Amino acid sequence: MGIKAALPRYELYLYTAVLGVALIWAGSWIFDASSENVNRKAFKESVKPGWHYFGRKMDVADFEWMMWFSTFRNHILFALAGHVIFAKIFTLLAPKIGIDGCKHRSLIFGIYGGLAVLVTMGWTFVTLVLSHCIILYSIAMVKSKWMCFAAGLATLASIKLEPYNSWQESLVTGSFDLQDILFYGGCGFSIMRCMSFALENCEKKDGNFTFSDLLKYNFYLPFFFFGPIMTFDRFHAQVNNTQLIRKDKELWNITTKALLHLGVILVVDVFFHYLYILTIPSDVKLVTKLSDWCLAGLAYSNLVYDWVKAAVMFGVINTVSTLDHLDPPQPPKCITMLYVFAETHFDRGINDWLCKYVYDYIGGDHDKIFKELLATFCTFAITTLWLGPCELVYIWSFFNCFGLNFELWVAKFFSLPPFSIIEGAMGEAMSRRIRGVFNAANFWTIVLYNVLSLNSLEFAKLVGRRLIFKGFPLSSLSVLLVTYCGVQLVKERERHQALLDDPEPVKPVDAGKEKAE
Repeated sequence: MGIKAALPRYELYLYTAVLGVALIWAGSWIFDASSENVNRKAFKESVKPGWHYFGRKMDVADFEWMMWFSTFRNHILFALAGHVIFAKIFTLLAPKIGIDGCKHRSLIFGIYGGLAVLVTMGWTFVTLVLSHCIILYSIAMVKSKWMCFAAGLATLASIKLEPYNSWQESLVTGSFDLQDILFYGGCGFSIMRCMSFALENCEKKDGNFTFSDLLKYNFYLPFFFFGPIMTFDRFHAQVNNTQLIRKDKELWNITTKALLHLGVILVVDVFFHYLYILTIPSDVKLVTKLSDWCLAGLAYSNLVYDWVKAAVMFGVINTVSTLDHLDPPQPPKCITMLYVFAETHFDRGINDWLCKYVYDYIGGDHDKIFKELLATFCTFAITTLWLGPCELVYIWSFFNCFGLNFELWVAKFFSLPPFSIIEGAMGEAMSRRIRGVFNAANFWTIVLYNVLSLNSLEFAKLVGRRLIFKGFPLSSLSVLLVTYCGVQLVKERERHQALLDDPEPVKPVDAGKEKAE
C-alpha cells in the first residue's frame, strides 16, 4: 500500500467526530475522578494548593516539570540567559581586540559552560567529568571502535551501578535539591558525548581531533545537564561554521516558538488543576474503581504529557542553541502520531545517537531478521544501561525490543503469498483500512509497553487486564475503534505531507494521443 492512498472525505469527517467525542468522554471521567478524590489521603503529597484564582488544587507529582517551570525556573533561566548574553558581549567586543568572534565562538561557549558548571557543582564534579573526558580521549587516540565502546560503556556503568556510582557521587561536596539530578544528568550526557567524540575520531582519516575540541563540545552549557545529545560530527561542523547568516524570518520563527512554549507551559499548568493524570495512577486502590474509559484516558494522557514535557524542555534548550546558529535535535514525535515501534522514542538526541552508532550500524537496511534482532538487542542493552538497570527497565527494554522485531516478522509474513496477492488485488483505500486495524492494536501495545516506565508496572498490568480481558468485548472493541479513527487521521496527515514532499506529476490532457495532421 502506498502512503498516498486516499480515503473519502466524509469518512475522515466521521473519524474526526468519533475521536473528538471519545477524547471528551474520557476526559470527563478523569475530571470527575480528580474532583471527587481531591482530598483523598493518598493525594496529600502530590496534590498541593495551586493558583488561588482557580480555586482548585494542583497536581505536582512530576518533580521534573515543577523543577523546570516552578521551583528552579529562575535559576535555569538565569543560566541560559547568561549564556546568550555572554556570547553576545564577546561577539561585540571581539573585533575591537583583533579576534575573529565567529571563529572562536565555540571556545567562548566552552569557557562559559565550564565556569557555570564549576560554580553550580564545584571543582570536584568538574574534576570527575574531566577524568571521564581524559580516559575516553586517550582511548579515542587508538582509533579502535570496539575499545571506544568498551571504555565508554564501562565509564557509563560506573555512574549507573553500585557501589561505583555512590563512590563517585560522594566526591561531590555540598548538598542542594538538584544535586542528584545535575550529577547524574551531567555525568551521563558527558560520557555519551565523549563516546560520540571517540567514535567520530575513529572515522577521521587524517590525524585526530584535539582535546580542546572535546572540551568545547562537552561543556556547551545548554546541552550539558539535560541534553539533548548532538553527535560530535554535527556539533563540530556547525559550531565552526564562520558563515553566520540568519535565514529569512528565522528570528521571527525563534520568537514564535518561544511564545508557543510559554503558552504550552501555561496550558499544562491549567490542566494540572483539573486533571490529576499523574497522581491518580499512583493510587492503586482508586484506580481499581475507575471505569475502563478513565483508565484508557489516563494511560494515553500520561504518554502525551511525557511528550509535551520533553517537547517543551528540549524546545527551551533548542531555542537557545538556535540563537547560537546551531541546528539541534528536534523534539520527539508525538505519541499520538506513533503506531509503529520503529518510530517510537521520547528523546530524539539519544535516539539519533543510538541509531547512528548502534542500530543502523549493525542492522543495515533493517530487512534481515537476524541482523535486526542483533541490532535491537544491542540498542536496548545500551539503553538499559543509560536508563539505569533495574527490574522495571529490564521489562520495558524487553517488550520494546520484542515489539520492534515483531513488527518486522509480521511484515515479512504478510509480504508472502497469498497475503501479498490478496492485498495487490484490493484497492489502496481498503488496504489502508485493513492496515489501520493492525496499527490501532499496535498503538495500544506501544502505550502499554511504555506507560509502565512512566507510572508503574501495577498500573500497566491493570490497564492491560481491563482493556483486553475484563472489558472484552465492549470496552476493548470501542477503544480499538476510537484508536483506529485516530490512526487513519494520522495516516491522512502523512499522506498530505508525502504529497507536499513528492507531488504527483500532472498528466497532460492529450497524453498518449497522436497529433492529427
